[in-house]
Amino acid sequence: MTAMHSPLRRRQWLAAACAALAAPQLWAARPDTAVEVWKDPQCGCCADWIAHMQAEGFHVTVHESGNAAVRARLGLPERLGSCHTALTGGYLIEGHVPAADVKKLLAEKPKALGLAVPGMPVGSPGMDGPAYNGRKDPYDVLLVTRNLMNSDVSTHVFTSYR
Repeated sequence: MTAMHSPLRRRQWLAAACAALAAPQLWAARPDTAVEVWKDPQCGCCADWIAHMQAEGFHVTVHESGNAAVRARLGLPERLGSCHTALTGGYLIEGHVPAADVKKLLAEKPKALGLAVPGMPVGSPGMDGPAYNGRKDPYDVLLVTRNLMNSDVSTHVFTSYR
């Protein structure tokens, strides 16, 4: 009877080992998760944010044409703006939003316009290079939703970084 259980245990062990090796891939963005970014050609922090997104498994296409026009076309008020605007999975991503929050948004699929990190908070992805000497300012990632009664938007804290 022991001989019959031995191959099964080996199979269980192999299945567990394969699952453990695959787990990080399941948590990462799918390699084909496309992100389209509009930014100014001279913006270095935008390039750093793009590198952050690529390191997290996103496939990024960049438009070096600025982002004000696309932000306005997508309905995001200027008060929530930053230096780059992105689209992924039908959602707008404005500014230095961490990849983990983008993944969470894509997994949860809320009814929303997208996520925004207004301004350029030091310590956020793309604003965390050596020039900042490890400084990390507190900031919030905002979930942006359309108001039904007018053309404005509402925001709620999606993730808070302190």
